[in-house]
Amino acid sequence: MDFRIELVPLAVSDVDRAVAFYGDQVGWPVDHDRTVHEGLRFVQVTPPGSACSICFGTGLEMLADGQRQMIQVVVEDADEALAYLRERDVAAEGVDDLPWGRFVRFEDPDGNRWALQQLVVPA
Repeated sequence: MDFRIELVPLAVSDVDRAVAFYGDQVGWPVDHDRTVHEGLRFVQVTPPGSACSICFGTGLEMLADGQRQMIQVVVEDADEALAYLRERDVAAEGVDDLPWGRFVRFEDPDGNRWALQQLVVPA
């Protein structure tokens, strides 16, 4: 039996600002942005190459108000990921070299945190 994580909810205070951040600034495809009816809006964004998407909106009741997420994703090259984010004016920390990986970290406007990890194979 397979267990595939396909959707991780984020709490955001301003849906339009989050769409602009993830879609326009970070440059990730916005797969869905639908207002089902007044009070219910669903947005889904999928990072390139990922089988898992993030979602946010209004009326979803997936997370308590004020809840924040920490999401870690794997990238092929941490330096390239940092350059990509900085080219798009995303405030990202420099590469943190650790024995178990190379990390680049950033936050969205609502404080949801991201860690981009380049895997390191021990010698």
